[in-house]
Amino acid sequence: MTPLTLALYQPDIPQNAGTMLRMCACLGVEAAIIGPAGFPTTDAAFRRAGMDYLDLATICRHASFEEFQTWRLQTWKASGERRRLILLSTRATLPYAACEYESGDILMVGRESAGVPDAVFAAADLAVTIPMRPQARSLNVAVAAAMVVGEALRQIGK
Repeated sequence: MTPLTLALYQPDIPQNAGTMLRMCACLGVEAAIIGPAGFPTTDAAFRRAGMDYLDLATICRHASFEEFQTWRLQTWKASGERRRLILLSTRATLPYAACEYESGDILMVGRESAGVPDAVFAAADLAVTIPMRPQARSLNVAVAAAMVVGEALRQIGK
């Protein structure tokens, strides 16, 4: 099993998605794209930001959050290791660096325009946030993903 998976919930901006997929390819992190997305999620749609790195990426595409959840439970049962869903959210209270990450964790980012709906937030095993100055709303989703993926990989020794 891959040490981490980065899940993109209904991504809006192909350049951000491509950047995150390139990061996954370079760091050996599996990617999951949960639709519907705001753009075509074919490999060709990511070529500009992901370049030739996408050939190194493992990408699982899911038509819906429900389909993603079924996949998550199936991979959990198949591996015998839990697959926690850890959501990155400005609504969370746990700082991302205070979370104890485990091999097999799935880190999820929401839509750039709207985050995730309440039902998806509630389905997460944990939610983490990146502490920011009070006057700042949010970071770019690819920057946030890179920060949290980096910390998770550091903690699990990958």
